[in-house]
Amino acid sequence: MTRRPVPPSRARVEPRAQARRRPQVDVREWTSGIRLSGFMAIMLSLVVLGAWVLVPTLGTYIDQRQKIAALEVSVQVTAEEIEALEQERNRWEDPAYITTQARERLYYVKPGEVVYLVDNDLDPASLPQEQVPVSDELEKTPSDWMPQLLRTVAGAGLAQNATQAE
Repeated sequence: MTRRPVPPSRARVEPRAQARRRPQVDVREWTSGIRLSGFMAIMLSLVVLGAWVLVPTLGTYIDQRQKIAALEVSVQVTAEEIEALEQERNRWEDPAYITTQARERLYYVKPGEVVYLVDNDLDPASLPQEQVPVSDELEKTPSDWMPQLLRTVAGAGLAQNATQAE
């Protein structure tokens, strides 16, 4: 008597393979314990409705909080600028500061003073280097500008305005 081959689904599973295989969860057994009453359905629908209503509102709230934070930073920066300008104004009220600025900026001198201006008093190392020429040869590109001008004028005259296209 010959022995029939065993189908792969009914093949004998080795003990090691059984240990490695994950335990299967019976979903029907798990869901059979859940009872959905009318009250539960109403409460679940209210929770979903509440989430549906509140999520856009929450997004708007977060967006507005970000805008408020940005405006607060802007106000703080403006207040610092105002404070700096007020300090500048207070300095200009001091006659010694005005005199110093007139001497430095406008080269004003008091009567009887002799002022010497020194030109080129910079260190030669800090002076910018002269730019070397790009090439020794001057190249001239042949171009005929008249046809290009006519094409441009004709193109501008034939172009349709946005109001005509609509």
